[in-house]
Amino acid sequence: MNKKISIIVPCFNEQESIPLFYAAVNKLTSKLRDYTLDFVFIDDGSRDNTLIELQTLNRKNPENVHFVSFSRNFGKEAALYAGLQTATGDLVAVMDVDLQDPPEQLPLMLSGILDEGYDIVGTRRINRKGEPAIRSFFSIIFYKLMSKISDVPMIQGVRDYRLMTRKVVNSILGMSEYNRFSKGLFNWIGFKTKYLEYENRDRVAGNTSWSFWKLFRYSIEGIVNFSEVPLLIASFVGFFTFILSILFMLFIIIRKLLYGDSVDGWASLVTIIVGLGGLQLLCLGIVGKYIGNIYLEVKHRPLFIIKEKK
Repeated sequence: MNKKISIIVPCFNEQESIPLFYAAVNKLTSKLRDYTLDFVFIDDGSRDNTLIELQTLNRKNPENVHFVSFSRNFGKEAALYAGLQTATGDLVAVMDVDLQDPPEQLPLMLSGILDEGYDIVGTRRINRKGEPAIRSFFSIIFYKLMSKISDVPMIQGVRDYRLMTRKVVNSILGMSEYNRFSKGLFNWIGFKTKYLEYENRDRVAGNTSWSFWKLFRYSIEGIVNFSEVPLLIASFVGFFTFILSILFMLFIIIRKLLYGDSVDGWASLVTIIVGLGGLQLLCLGIVGKYIGNIYLEVKHRPLFIIKEKK
């Protein structure tokens, strides 16, 4: 009996990419030794004909093409988790449907696990050619920041595209937290890991659903989920402003005793009050974000709701 590689493919409005992806990956079958491919597509509440494309593929090959369709858009993290729950393969891969993840790396990833003894073989982009400069800049800043403030190593350019053993998948499934940041979770669990490098590629079809604002919010989730440094910064800012206010008060008292001047300068006073108020709101926002995550976690809502599954 042949062993299986389950390929998890999150999809959101990807009707044009799905046939191209399926054809490109299927060409690799002869290079995967005695492993067969088992596709697990996750329709993340698409508004185009993505679900129709997946239903068509499933009817043509019901043994090796499966799909899960959400009742609405729950996000890529929910789609990844649903895919991991559904996958039954001995090895499990995660790939993007737009073919920005090069399929030809899959045989090399398989070799890394079977011949070199790695538990995870991932990929990383060595450049971001073709991306908007502003997005590339903030991405570099994010990875550098995460490397400094988090105990979990974050390697520049690492993708979700990776091949994992079953024990790695089971470890990820054991963490059913609501607020998920998979790039951090993949590193947090440990295991012997290797990364293959490749140059950035353009999408084969369609447009990305990741706007700058979505990426910014996703990066905030990553920082909050894997670092307590923002809370420490808020505490430091509060302590520093408290000391500063004491020094300012002493300055006013000494000035009054030595020179007898009246305390004037309402404009500077208003500026100081507004500045301190802004710092307080900033610190409250940081604390509120952590409390908000706790609130979402303790409600125990499901990560996703399935509308159709085959």
